[in-house]
Amino acid sequence: MKSKPTILAFNKYYLPGYRAGGPIRTLANMAERLGDDFCFRIVALDHDAGDPTPYLDVHRDCWRQFGKAQVMHLAPADVSLRQVSQLVALANPDAIYLNSFFDPVFTQRVLWARRLRCISKTPIIIAPRGEFSQGALGLKSLKKELYIRLTAATGLYRDLTWQASSIHERTDILCNLTFVAPTDIRVAMNLAPLGEIPTIEEHGRRIGEPLRVCFLSRISPMKNLDFALRALATTTAQVVFTIYGPQASRAYWATCEAIIANLPSNITVRYEGPLHPRDVRQQLSKHDLFFLPTRGENYGHVIHEALSSGLTLLISDQTPWLEINERGVGWALPLDNEGAFAQKIDEFSSWDNHLIASARRRAFEYARERSEKPEVIEANRDLFLTAIAQRSQAAGNLSSQKAGR
Repeated sequence: MKSKPTILAFNKYYLPGYRAGGPIRTLANMAERLGDDFCFRIVALDHDAGDPTPYLDVHRDCWRQFGKAQVMHLAPADVSLRQVSQLVALANPDAIYLNSFFDPVFTQRVLWARRLRCISKTPIIIAPRGEFSQGALGLKSLKKELYIRLTAATGLYRDLTWQASSIHERTDILCNLTFVAPTDIRVAMNLAPLGEIPTIEEHGRRIGEPLRVCFLSRISPMKNLDFALRALATTTAQVVFTIYGPQASRAYWATCEAIIANLPSNITVRYEGPLHPRDVRQQLSKHDLFFLPTRGENYGHVIHEALSSGLTLLISDQTPWLEINERGVGWALPLDNEGAFAQKIDEFSSWDNHLIASARRRAFEYARERSEKPEVIEANRDLFLTAIAQRSQAAGNLSSQKAGR
């Protein structure tokens, strides 16, 4: 008899990778914070996003402990319908957890295995990870619209439990997927990292020095770096803008480079490449303002990391972090006005070290508060327990029907 329920999760990338950003951190945080209640088994590719070279010292096709989760890394050629079916059969999970709607391998093959009855009727939970936000659907919109219509016709995504990380994401799912009922969706916010957030050394800005602004995310149209650069072009403040993150698209980076080449002399841009998670807080703490005009985030782990590094935020209003205005830790602005972002940068550049230090303390406190919310942990725990209970109830009903014949 199993001591605790098994959750078999499929995600394209996982630890020790980090370049895919939020989904990796979401799953890792979930495994660490709920690992005493559930046995997490996670299946992912054997390499990081944007790097086809397999991880060093990671053995394929076997389970290996990463924190509180067991992880199996597979070569891309090994993620077949047959392999997926065998993995599910051997793991015998109490629930399957999918981390994308559009993933053609780690979501669709699992669902096709179910449709073809290659796997048992295990409850399946799917987390779209913000894929139905207006900003996300606006990218490759025709292709996504056709796929949604196709899946509606085939019924591939029916009889699933859907996780929305916020009320806004719940609305996005219902507006775009007519075959999903409101009762199919459970709202469970993504979990922040486990543990206390220590205050780190402050790097105060001297009078007359440029404002230190940073961007950390994948460099892709979704994260809207080109918008940030255009907004900076209209500021009057002296700014050093440091960009951290992997280049998800060379063509998009070329577009950003063209904007950088034409920025006025008061703006200096530095590209530092990807940041390893262990270095994020230390590097971010060297800046004053975190600038991320993203087109949409279902959570935004990097926003939490910026707060826990003591930074004031300048972000779009397309994230769940809308209360930052009233909490005095930054601004969440609509994307229809680049000038409003530029005005906030100019305004912030006039703050003295006393005001910035006060904002840093508020950012630390807010990050700690978000990390420790017990209701968020309970919502995530209930997400799995409810799905598992429904399976048990269905099995009991089936047994009763057979006995009554």
